[in-house]
Amino acid sequence: MTTPDLSVDIGGLTLNNPVLTASGTFGYAREFEHYMDLNRLGGIIVKGLSLTPAKGNPPPRIVETDCGMLNAIGLENVGVEAFIKDKLPFLETLDPPAIANIYGKTVDEYGALAERLETLDAVKGLEVNISCPNVKEGGIAFGSDPKLAHQVVKVVRAKTTKHLMVKLSPNVTDITQIARVAEDAGADALSVINTVTGMAVDLATRRPRLANVTGGLSGPAIKPIALRMVWQTAQVVGIPVVGVGGIMNATDALEFIMVGATAIQVGTANFVNPDSTVAIIDGMIAWLRENKIDDIKQLIGTLVTGD
Repeated sequence: MTTPDLSVDIGGLTLNNPVLTASGTFGYAREFEHYMDLNRLGGIIVKGLSLTPAKGNPPPRIVETDCGMLNAIGLENVGVEAFIKDKLPFLETLDPPAIANIYGKTVDEYGALAERLETLDAVKGLEVNISCPNVKEGGIAFGSDPKLAHQVVKVVRAKTTKHLMVKLSPNVTDITQIARVAEDAGADALSVINTVTGMAVDLATRRPRLANVTGGLSGPAIKPIALRMVWQTAQVVGIPVVGVGGIMNATDALEFIMVGATAIQVGTANFVNPDSTVAIIDGMIAWLRENKIDDIKQLIGTLVTGD
């Protein structure tokens, strides 16, 4: 059997395969060049960018948990200007499209970032992290308030013609409400989900294990939550959904596609096995061949829930 067609379209951006790297888990790609052929990836989403460099939170800021990990890195990054000068030239040498994950503390910061990246041909798309606190609204996360979420996406959409993906927070009552809002404001695709808020405690010291007290839970522990939210979201929006959350192998990835994801992102698995993404691509090919499916798009949203 010939190699199955793995190409997908996530709202105007065509990928050779549906495997993307999750922001914050793959650096700026160069960190992984000795572990794999980076050109085999479907797309590369870089570490979250802010207008100015950010130091992040004090340590300890990563804690391993049962079936996952908690992180409170605090979105440490080099800032958009250093990214353009020092990181983007390497990404330009690669075949997979580079997608910049952006975040801000105000709506204006999101808009300014989108405007700064708009003129860069090497950046093929933006992923908007709306899980950040709005400092002008008492710290409420943009992604937990429909009005604020709509405002951010609308401003970014007005500043860019690039592919626009919005990363949804799971820390909400109804993710479908935020999904519809993001679509209405101009998103081309949605990535579902970001990390789940959690904490870990050291019984001996009676202190939290993270200096920040709480952090974002990722890894296999959140996969059932992510699967559910991808399935829910895919049923209510007309734009592609990119599944993320606890994907460790090809079986996990294919399950997300079956519940409605057009593509997937690999995150925590990169820390466990740095060539997890390529292993997932190979596993997808093997499964599709075994099941005589010649195009991955035939699997999208095929979950059977009735009799």
